Amino acid sequence: MRHTLKASAAMALIPCVLTACARGDGETRAPAEAEAVDAVASPGAALPEAGASEGQVEWAVAAANPLAVDAGAEILREGGSAVDAAIAVQAVLGLVEPQSSGLGGGAFMLYYDAGSDSLTAYDGRETAPASAGPDMFLEEDGRPMGFYDAVTSGYSVGVPGVVAMLGLAHEQHGELSWDALFDAAIAHADNGFTVSPRLAGLIEKLPRLKQTPAAAALYFDEEGMPLEAGDRLVNADYARTLRTLASEGPASFYTGSVAGQIVEAVTEKTGPGVLTMDDMAAYEPVMREPVCSMMLSYELCSMGPPSSGGVTLLQILSLVDETVEPGDAPEVVWPAYVEASRLAYADRDRYLADPAYMAVGGADADAIVSGLLSDAYMGERAELIGAEPAEAVEPGEPVAQPIREGRADDNAYELPSTSHFSIRDAEGNVVSMTTSVEFAFGSHLVAGGMVLNNQLTDFSREPSADGIPVANAPAPGKRPRSSMTPVIALQDEAPVLAIGSPGGPAIIGYVAKTLVARYFLGDDIQTAVERPHLVTARGGVATESEDLARFLRAVGYEPEVRELTSGLYGFEIVGEEVIPAVDPRREGTFESADD
Repeated sequence: MRHTLKASAAMALIPCVLTACARGDGETRAPAEAEAVDAVASPGAALPEAGASEGQVEWAVAAANPLAVDAGAEILREGGSAVDAAIAVQAVLGLVEPQSSGLGGGAFMLYYDAGSDSLTAYDGRETAPASAGPDMFLEEDGRPMGFYDAVTSGYSVGVPGVVAMLGLAHEQHGELSWDALFDAAIAHADNGFTVSPRLAGLIEKLPRLKQTPAAAALYFDEEGMPLEAGDRLVNADYARTLRTLASEGPASFYTGSVAGQIVEAVTEKTGPGVLTMDDMAAYEPVMREPVCSMMLSYELCSMGPPSSGGVTLLQILSLVDETVEPGDAPEVVWPAYVEASRLAYADRDRYLADPAYMAVGGADADAIVSGLLSDAYMGERAELIGAEPAEAVEPGEPVAQPIREGRADDNAYELPSTSHFSIRDAEGNVVSMTTSVEFAFGSHLVAGGMVLNNQLTDFSREPSADGIPVANAPAPGKRPRSSMTPVIALQDEAPVLAIGSPGGPAIIGYVAKTLVARYFLGDDIQTAVERPHLVTARGGVATESEDLARFLRAVGYEPEVRELTSGLYGFEIVGEEVIPAVDPRREGTFESADD
C-alpha cells in the first residue's frame, strides 16, 4: 500500500529551493543551467528509456581525478577489462588523491559480469589486528579518546584490504596481465604530477600531517611550508612500491618488503606488537552477495555488511517508494525522503556491522538484513511517515523475535575522506567501486610512499552503552562498519546505472538524494548529481542550500546549512549512450569511447 503525503500551504512559498537553482555555498547557477534544472524537476517529468545497447558497447570511466581517468581509459583502449581499469585507476588515485584513498586503505566493489549476467560484491575492507580490543580507543578513565588523537594514534591502522580485493577480482575477471596495470601510476610517481587545488587545500588544513616525517617529506617543502596548487610532487617511494607490486603480484603486499614497511611505520608510532606481519599475512578479501531491492522498474543493488551503506540506502528508497509516486511535486517528495532517511539511519546505528558480529537473540546477520529490507517491515516503517516530522525516531524490530533491546546504538567517528569511481568496459562489464583511507590522509602515517588508513576509528568509540553491547565494537580480525555505498542499477537484468560517492555517513544520503531526484522527480542523472544535497547522517538535517533550509523550516525541521562535499562519479546507460555523471563539487572527469 502506498501512503501519499499532502503538501502544506507553506510549501508553496519557496520559489527556488525545490529546483536546485542555487548551491548552499552561495554559488548561483547560470540562468541557462537553472532553467534546465527547473524543467526536469517539474512534476511528471518523463524518464528516458533505459537499457543495454544492442550494438557496439561503449566503454566509459568516471573518477575523482583526471589523471586516474586517463589511466583507466588507456587500459580500456588496450582491451582491458573493467577490473583491469579499476586497478590502474586506484593506483593513480593513491598517488594524486592520497587524502582520500590508496593502496594503504580498503574498498568495496560491485562487479557486473556481462557474460554470466551476474553481480558480485567484493569486500576489501580493512581488518583489525590481533592486538585490537574493545577498549582500544578509550582513555585510562574510560572516556573515548579525542577524535584527532584516535585518528593519529597508530592504533587506528587496519590491515589494508584494497590490494588483495583487486588481486582476487583480477584473477577472476582480468584480461591484461597484472604487471601491465601500473605503468601510468609509476610514471606519474617518478616524473611528478601537478598538485591540485583540493590536495593543496587539505595539506594546509592538517598541521599534524607535518609531524609525521615521511608525510612531511612528501607534502611540505624544505622550509616546512605546505605544497601549493601547481607545485610538482614526486613520490619515488611509491614508484618503488608499485614496481614491487607489479612484478611480484598482490600477495607480495602482505608478506614481503611492502608489508614490512607498513608494520614498521605503525610500530614506530605505537611500539611493537600492535600491527604485525602475521596480521598482514592473515588478510583475506571476501566475495559477498550484494543487497538488492526493487524500486519502480529498477533493481537497485549495493554493498551489504560490513558496509551499512547498501541496506540503509535501499531502506530509504523503499520507504520513499512506499510513500510517494513518480511525478509527485518536490515539496511532497523531500519531506518523505527526510523522514525515510531518519528511520533508516536509526536502524543502521542499532543493527549493522561486520556480519560475523551482527547476531543478536535468535537472529543472525542474514536474518537481520532480510528483515530490514522485507516488504512487510518497510510497509510498517512507512506507516510512521506522516505529513509532519516525527518528534523522535527509534529503530524498529525487523525480525520476528525481539532484538532491538539486545543492541546499543553505535557512535563511531566515521569521517568523509573517500573516493568513488565507475567503469564500463567494451564487453559490457561494469565496476562500481568506493575506496577509502577514512580521514583526510588517513592515520597520517606513510609507508612505501602510501598513506596508511585509520579505518579502525570506524568502530564504535565505546564498545557498550549501559552494559548493552554495540554491534560495531572493536575486536581482533573484525571489519569496522562502513557507509560506502557503491551502486549498480539494473533494468530487465541489464545494468543501466553505476554510481557512488565519498562522504562518511553522508555517502548514503548523497547517493539516495541523487536516485530520488533521478527516479521520482525525473531529473537527468547529471542534474540529479548537481541538485543541492539533503542528508540526515548524524541525527540532524543538513543541506547545502539556504533556500532548501528555509523550506524545511516552514514544514517543521531545523536544518543546518553547510558545505556537503560529495564526489558522485558514475554514468547512466540510456539506449546506446553512456551518459556521464560528474560531481562539480570535486575535481573528477569522465571519458568514454566517443571522446
